[in-house]
Amino acid sequence: MAIVTGPVRRGDGRVPAVALINPKFPHNVGAAVRAASCYGVPQVWFNGDRVQLAGDRRQRLPREERMRGYQEVELRHCDQIFDAFDPSVTPVAVELRRSAESLIDFEHPERALYVFGPEDGSLDRAVLGLCHRFVVIPTLHCTNLAAAVYTVLYDRHAKRVLSGAEEPNTLAERRGFDEPDDMADAVGVK
Repeated sequence: MAIVTGPVRRGDGRVPAVALINPKFPHNVGAAVRAASCYGVPQVWFNGDRVQLAGDRRQRLPREERMRGYQEVELRHCDQIFDAFDPSVTPVAVELRRSAESLIDFEHPERALYVFGPEDGSLDRAVLGLCHRFVVIPTLHCTNLAAAVYTVLYDRHAKRVLSGAEEPNTLAERRGFDEPDDMADAVGVK
């Protein structure tokens, strides 16, 4: 999976999308791409310079995060993520804040950009000022970045399925499996 870098233009952003603000670990960026792939999200964006990329031109994640199944997700690295999205997009900060809506009751915007802070901090005021909605994942403790992305994308998908806005994702139907044993063989379980 090549990472698209460089300047962006309004309209480069496709929604729903995930934005990772200054992530620290490549494996969390890779896991966000995997989550996006699982739930049909076309883009994952990240900024900052803390994620060390692999390869001669430093434009890809480590090998374990570049599996073939994730090719439908575009991974973008740029500093001005919000500039890529048109004004009809609703940036949603996933952040522990007093005024944040609980994910349990949250109604996901149709054209959402889900914005996640770094593993070792919170979103800064400038980023929060660009967000229109704020949601908190109601857990007893903080989750890690990858778990937060999975949780929010699952919640979006589940609520859209329940409302009739989309069909449930079914690996068995996508891969042509019709027996549980086929799935076990496919994932290497004997």
